[in-house]
Amino acid sequence: MTGVEGERLVTLALDAKSGSLLWKQQAPETRLAAMHPANSPAASTPCADGQRLYVYFASYGLLCYDHDGRELWRKPIQTPQNMYGASTSPILHEQRLILVLDDDADLADSKLSRSKIIALDPATGELVWETARPYNRSVWSTPMIWTHEQGTDLVVLGDGRAYGYEPATGAEKWFVSGFAREPIAVPIAGTGQLYLSVAMQGGRGDAQLDPEPFWKAMLHFDRDGDGRIGRDEITEYFTLPFRPELPPEHPGFGLPLATDPRVRRDSQHRIFDWRDTNRDGYWTREEFIADMTVGRGRPCLAAVRPGGTGDITDSHVRWTLRSSIPEIPSPIFHADRLYLVRDGGLLTCVNASSGEMIYRQRLAATGQYSASPLIADEHLYLLSAAGTLTVVKTGDDLQIVHSTDLEAAVSATPAMDATSLYVRTDEAILAFR
Repeated sequence: MTGVEGERLVTLALDAKSGSLLWKQQAPETRLAAMHPANSPAASTPCADGQRLYVYFASYGLLCYDHDGRELWRKPIQTPQNMYGASTSPILHEQRLILVLDDDADLADSKLSRSKIIALDPATGELVWETARPYNRSVWSTPMIWTHEQGTDLVVLGDGRAYGYEPATGAEKWFVSGFAREPIAVPIAGTGQLYLSVAMQGGRGDAQLDPEPFWKAMLHFDRDGDGRIGRDEITEYFTLPFRPELPPEHPGFGLPLATDPRVRRDSQHRIFDWRDTNRDGYWTREEFIADMTVGRGRPCLAAVRPGGTGDITDSHVRWTLRSSIPEIPSPIFHADRLYLVRDGGLLTCVNASSGEMIYRQRLAATGQYSASPLIADEHLYLLSAAGTLTVVKTGDDLQIVHSTDLEAAVSATPAMDATSLYVRTDEAILAFR
């Protein structure tokens, strides 16, 4: 696993049976890439084969170790620019180490993005192929390999589009349009179809806006309890909510504002003036929701059948769903069903063949969800950011069989082997058997 130790980025190997430290290696440089406070400089997940471990740190590049911790090669890579910091992870496929480097920065003397995909020789780190993505900006999704009856595609969720590439050469094969600006989830596949999930920019999961959770989030600032927000109730964290399930002090709660206190205060009062339409110094519920918009684009879960070249949006998209779409967690496929968990503890089960929603119900553990669900032995494992682990029986009805509070924050998706569940909290690694 990777982590941050003081000002250094580190890679650690633990004994899976006992949890004891086997080895630790520091990244070559101490510089940490600038990023949103909700992200981590070690957000990218390592990958491994039978001989080597591959680690990506956006502030440095790629590092390769053997399983005893000896460095085999290193490849410095220019740090991509984006407002949240990188989170994409490298993947392996048939003697190719593949990494997506989408970027908000432009090529020199150009208005085209310097985004690209690279494939390296895993043994040496030498470049095998590189494919430019000049019309894409930064995203936070990791690519996947989709093997189907017509062949094999490298699938990359991009800025507004998903793309299929030839894994051996990097040549673009097809694309599907219709997604919002900030994809995070990993594409998944099942029963011969590809499933692509992207929430609205800003995190909203339903195309139809329900204003009530957003107004209830604003009532955190209602100190006198009169059901209104007064100008004198503007505090440090006052802003327009994007993710009402989060507490106001969370960096992802709402519209980002400047850290300089004077500039921040000016922005907050401009926000207040915009909604205080009768200029009486108060926000009422009616004023707040009157012209309310949150996010851009449309949330979308799309099922895509294989084959086709070029723009396959109209010809190969089997169905789309525009509600209950998670912002961060990836969907999971099992027995012709898709399971999606989003902020607020909303769990949705979808028929993978037809796109029909089977159920949509709220778990007892609400709040934010960053970890993707896992399935083992016909049970779904769901972890909230606050650290509540909920175990749900798979099938067409919501059956919660267990819930426990780990009493520690969880952002990372757990890992599994044949006998164990490994959960990384903000303080420790926990193994359950």
